[in-house]
Amino acid sequence: MTTKERYESAKAVYAKYGVDTDKAIEILKKAPVSVHCWQGDDVIGFDHDGPLTGGIQTTGNYPGKATTPEQLFADMEKVLSLTPGKKKINVHACYAIFEDGEFVDRDKIEPKHFQKWVDLAKKYDTGLDFNPTFFSHPMVKDGLTLSSPDEATRKFWIEHGKACIRISKYFAEQTGIPCVMNIWTGDGFKDVPADRMGPRMRYKDSIEQILSEPYDFNMVKPCVESKVFGIGVESYTAGSAEFALCFAAEHKDKCLPLMDNGHYHPTEVVSDKVPALLTFFDEIALHITRPVRWDSDHVVLFDDETKEIAKEIVRNDAMDRVYMALDYFDASINRISAWTVGVRSWEKALLNALCTPNAALKKLQDENKLTELMVMQEEAKTLPFGDIWKEFCEECGVAGDESWYEEVKKYEEEVLSKR
Repeated sequence: MTTKERYESAKAVYAKYGVDTDKAIEILKKAPVSVHCWQGDDVIGFDHDGPLTGGIQTTGNYPGKATTPEQLFADMEKVLSLTPGKKKINVHACYAIFEDGEFVDRDKIEPKHFQKWVDLAKKYDTGLDFNPTFFSHPMVKDGLTLSSPDEATRKFWIEHGKACIRISKYFAEQTGIPCVMNIWTGDGFKDVPADRMGPRMRYKDSIEQILSEPYDFNMVKPCVESKVFGIGVESYTAGSAEFALCFAAEHKDKCLPLMDNGHYHPTEVVSDKVPALLTFFDEIALHITRPVRWDSDHVVLFDDETKEIAKEIVRNDAMDRVYMALDYFDASINRISAWTVGVRSWEKALLNALCTPNAALKKLQDENKLTELMVMQEEAKTLPFGDIWKEFCEECGVAGDESWYEEVKKYEEEVLSKR
């Protein structure tokens, strides 16, 4: 059977469960997924030569890492060519590009330092998302930035945040697509603190000062992201889940909550939190990763929790209410492959969710037919999804099987191995 014949056969099977696979594919083609630039160079960026510090870490030293804007752009474009679906490009502030010997510190960065990112986005007719970089910098004093008791330190990072608001405005103006700007810091303490509230009060005030910078909330979407702990801040983080959620709720006219599914306790699942937040917020944001016992930012796979997160977005009709961004970085394997697998896995999870008979399953639950619900849920797991995925990829002009990896091996031989 040809790929098309297999698709038509699978389509008929899904139709018996009330699923229109043609419609699912068309919906997914229009759903933007934000692809992060920092997988390509281990979160280093272009504004410093030092190591990655501030509560995060990349492990591995696989050869071929991008070290220049040109290399990173080339690598990212290779990933975009191997992955289906609609994209956005997600940039960290440390990826400012300085030319002709110019350099300014992070509190003084301007839109012009990101013009090449805008040009890249325009080339692909897509949007840009942005992240202030509150790590890997000398002004991270004693592990603190926006929550620091030192006013000079706090002022520096507040000005950085305001500069990032201005850059986010420029991104939105240039692309015509809303820019999600995520505020996350690794502020915290390695051991038990004597004062838990003080840092959080300063953190709250700092974010409020950043958000005082004028912007149109329809086009610039500031977010606050929580974290349970990080390297060197194992006992306390200022930006806990409760802090970030309460802050977003209090400022919901100018700020969104952002959940990174690696930023919670090991027994917590973000899939359950998605519908809870959608009950109260018009929009929410996600950073999608794969935690292994902690926020290790492993490459996203087509695993159970990834599928469940996608299902909660789809079954709650929230594809246009959830800003979906990827966030992982693995330097132990070929970076292009890591990038590509993660993007394809999330697209696969979304398509799987769109092909789940959600309406029929919900009806069974509402009618308290729980035995039949369990039977149906188990049967749905073995529907011929692979044929739907291959059709989606083919319609998007990319390989529907592992043959894309041959291009990566060729790229490694011709490009990465020569760096």
